[in-house]
Amino acid sequence: MKKEFENKTVFITGAAKGQGRGVALTFAKEGTNIIAFNRGDIQKLQVLKKEVEEIGGEIEIFSGDVTNSKDIKIAVEKGIERFGRIDILFNNAGICRYGLSHELTEEEWDLTIEINLKGAWLTSKYIIPYFIEQKSGVIINNSSIAGLEGMGKLSHYSASKFGMVGLTKSQAIELAPYNIRVVSIHPAGVNTPMKVDLAEQEGTTLEEIARNKINLLDAPWVEVEDIVNMVLFLASDKARYITGSQFVIDAGRVSKQI
Repeated sequence: MKKEFENKTVFITGAAKGQGRGVALTFAKEGTNIIAFNRGDIQKLQVLKKEVEEIGGEIEIFSGDVTNSKDIKIAVEKGIERFGRIDILFNNAGICRYGLSHELTEEEWDLTIEINLKGAWLTSKYIIPYFIEQKSGVIINNSSIAGLEGMGKLSHYSASKFGMVGLTKSQAIELAPYNIRVVSIHPAGVNTPMKVDLAEQEGTTLEEIARNKINLLDAPWVEVEDIVNMVLFLASDKARYITGSQFVIDAGRVSKQI
């Protein structure tokens, strides 16, 4: 029996590691064609390519900058040329560094907003026309719980993630007439290489975080597979009437802090 995502195509930014890599590998197992886009990390992209092909999947990899329209346009056009269509966009590329709002440099502020927010908008800008033409498509924006509440030392990051919510809701309104759905997901503390980097910035370790968990459920952080499961659901026909909405994956962290 044919799988739901078989012969469809997903475009993933920030695909070389962490959540993006997990989503790519899972979609590949579903028979989905992969367009993997990442800033640098060409070796990790090549490893991903090998892993997808070992599964029996089809993949195109692109090393580029999500803030560069030329890079995105080339990846979209070549991906369409290879696979004929794009059905799902997972806007996953993002960066996160700590800094008090009044101590941030303009460069730190601009880089975070550019990659996290402009990158999501720019990628969707070049894919949406294809979605409109085929009268179908799903955009899943990877925001954060920081896109739902303020966080100290993360004003730039939080602003970029709140911006993704506005982008999600606005595009959902614009694109509904074309049967295109747009949603955002809001993870907290995902167990990825970025989490290790953030722990180092805080002067702690993942083990220390685990001992002082701040979630309701018995989990110090969310695992990549939990993000993958949410993305698969939202991209599926099971979510056919869901658009413009936000989905929190945080083991109860936000609720515990209320």
